[in-house]
Amino acid sequence: MTLLLIWLLNAVALLAVAYLLPGITVAGFGSALIAALVLGLLNAIVKPILIVLTIPITIITLGLFLLVINALVFWFAGSILSGFKVAGFWWALGGALLYSIITGLLASVFSL
Repeated sequence: MTLLLIWLLNAVALLAVAYLLPGITVAGFGSALIAALVLGLLNAIVKPILIVLTIPITIITLGLFLLVINALVFWFAGSILSGFKVAGFWWALGGALLYSIITGLLASVFSL
């Protein structure tokens, strides 16, 4: 039950990001649900691989390269889905940051 609530809250957060940033578009709530699921899967599978592969540059940049990895994963999700679009890298960076903030706030409100 908690997993479904997190999934719904992530979809709502994605809709909020699309509303706040003009470079990110979501076709509707169904597309937001699919995009939230794909983002979760990419963050669980692809992101750890990218983190391990980029350990040297992450150490050199004192961890700031992790922001780039977050943006690339967000941008990749926007490129493979038809109902979720990200206009470019900088929109992906802003969207990934805002998405993280909103999901964190929603998780703390609902005590998840």
